[in-house]
Amino acid sequence: MSKKITVIGSGFSGLSAACYLAKGGCEVTVLEKHDRVGGRARQFEHNGFVFDMGPSWYWMPDVFEKFFADFGKKVSDYYELERLSPSYRVFYKDGPLDIPSDINELYAMFESIEKGSAEKLKQFLKEAAYKYEVGMQDLVYKPGISLTEFLDLRFLKGVFKLDVFTSISSHIRKSFTNPKLIQLLEFPVLFLGALPQNTPALYSLMNYADMIGGTWYPKGGMVKIVEAMHSLALELGVKFELKANVSKITVSGKKATGVTGEVPMLNFDALVSSADYRFTDKVLLDTIYSNYSVHYWEKRKLAPSSLIFYVGVNKKLSGLLHHNLFFDEDFDQHAREIYTSPQWPSKPLFYVSCPSQTDKNVAPEGQENLFILIPIAPGLKDDQLTNDHYFDVVIKRIETYTGIAFKNDVVYRRDFAGSNFISEYNSFKGNAYGLANTLSQTAILKPKLKNKHVKNLFYTGQLTVPGPGVPPSLISGKLAAQQVIKYLSGVHK
Repeated sequence: MSKKITVIGSGFSGLSAACYLAKGGCEVTVLEKHDRVGGRARQFEHNGFVFDMGPSWYWMPDVFEKFFADFGKKVSDYYELERLSPSYRVFYKDGPLDIPSDINELYAMFESIEKGSAEKLKQFLKEAAYKYEVGMQDLVYKPGISLTEFLDLRFLKGVFKLDVFTSISSHIRKSFTNPKLIQLLEFPVLFLGALPQNTPALYSLMNYADMIGGTWYPKGGMVKIVEAMHSLALELGVKFELKANVSKITVSGKKATGVTGEVPMLNFDALVSSADYRFTDKVLLDTIYSNYSVHYWEKRKLAPSSLIFYVGVNKKLSGLLHHNLFFDEDFDQHAREIYTSPQWPSKPLFYVSCPSQTDKNVAPEGQENLFILIPIAPGLKDDQLTNDHYFDVVIKRIETYTGIAFKNDVVYRRDFAGSNFISEYNSFKGNAYGLANTLSQTAILKPKLKNKHVKNLFYTGQLTVPGPGVPPSLISGKLAAQQVIKYLSGVHK
């Protein structure tokens, strides 16, 4: 008889875990609190505007291919990818800069900005390629259970080449002096949850993912990944219960025996929670079964929250690309206001996705779909007055740099702030990206995949290994599933 597994949540990590568990011969049921699968990657529509609610960058296509290959499938079996060219546009104070997708054009662009930087970028990316290879093969697929996982000859030989003990800030500045180039190379780590000065240079692997791996778009939106994983899960026999909010995990004899909520679930052999780890640990479980104390969670360094605006515009905005970064204000100041002295940013940097530049199906003809995101410190109190202030700020700056006035052409607006991350996703302090990827919160120093008090309870998602982002979430689901299968087979009881 197959083992019964319940998975809480149908975000990327939950869907991933469900697929791997079903492949392993388990009878899997997924409980999702919303009326559709996808968690933070859900999609909604309004009068012809189609908005991806969460992730919008498609990087590391190899991770997606590897996921589907594990089931004898290919990405192309489910959705079509388009590589964006240029990759994205950066707005500096003195105007926009388009980042080429062609690597030789990128070298030429660097050289035109700072003499001698093309050769330095080649060396920088060569080192980043090594980090990406080792990181994506030897690090992120480790479950973070024990230090012995890293007693690998290749890893030990290359530990210093990985620059684990050097900050990415100093690593970049060893080769480049131009502020534009420094910001361009530091931007991928802005969402990892710490100042570049406190982020290991190992994460220059993100620059490799950006500049070599490329920026892609799944036609129809990021929700196509969710639909693909959902379809795969159904093919594997996974069952889904929607509008099935979980309010409590019941424990008896050191085992989870059921969940209570809108769709009670009993008599499973193991439970995987892809809900917010801290919420599972401190709310769904009684205190005696928590993996970590309140003090532990309060000491964690969190990645940013976000203030997001979903906007429909009744005209075309020719000055934007699909992805746009507004670095027209002080980069370091905004970073300090997120990480060092948390507060609402005085002059925020922000990101604008305009998928209607690429996909005509996400907005009515002749109109634009905008997703505007301001990274902010987690735990800030938000209200409508604050939202309105920042909406005016970002719209004015977009108008200034594109030369197109459009505030009066906004026909739809929906706000999503820290309080919404809490109410929608039970997100700890409203964080949007999980734990900060500092050295003290990497690998075995992250919250564990397995509960130490409840033998059959496991965790997955961006607050555990390997960390924040869509590709890491796919991997996290696989790691959690592997631990469940080991438990069921008696490897660790």
